Amino acid sequence: MNKEKDILLKEGKMLPVMEHFYTLQGEGAHTGKAAYFIRLGGCDVGCHWCDVKESWDPDLHPVMDTIEIAETAAKHCKTIVLTGGEPLMWNLDILTSKLKELGCSIHIETSGAYPMSGQLDWITLSPKKTGLPKEEIYQKANELKVIVFNNHDLTFAQEQAAKVSENCKLYLQSEWSKRNEMYPKITDFILEHPEWQASVQTHKYLNIP
Repeated sequence: MNKEKDILLKEGKMLPVMEHFYTLQGEGAHTGKAAYFIRLGGCDVGCHWCDVKESWDPDLHPVMDTIEIAETAAKHCKTIVLTGGEPLMWNLDILTSKLKELGCSIHIETSGAYPMSGQLDWITLSPKKTGLPKEEIYQKANELKVIVFNNHDLTFAQEQAAKVSENCKLYLQSEWSKRNEMYPKITDFILEHPEWQASVQTHKYLNIP
């Protein structure tokens, strides 16, 4: 059974789903919009400040039929957000094809550390120093969202911004536990570099998923 499951996972016919839920997008360009989130298990990028470390081990999460999860999501909303974990660890072709068939717009939140798969309408690239994005992903990103945990992350943000397209939106977002320290610095940085915008985890203030 494990061998059969591994084949189905590799083909993208089944996926490890940590959770799936209907809520408001809390971050970036689509903040405040209704969206159905599909959080896939599995990530080896290893950010020490990650707020969903329980997503890292895919074996901890139930494996679901891909068509079933697509149909469930589409019943609630036509804006779907694929997140994780690192969703690009998995073959997203079947999931996104079915979502498209059901009339959905598909967003993804990714570190970019794995090759692209699937049909995606909005790519949020959130690069991590521990596992830099694949070069081909930079030019496909619709928004670049850099998490700011320390002062050097502002330098890292500029380095990453130099690699994306000129149409890519640029966001700086404080790591949640450092928000009181880092948002004043982010504000000063944006006033000096107005091509950037601030992103805030509004869902945490609203106390929603």
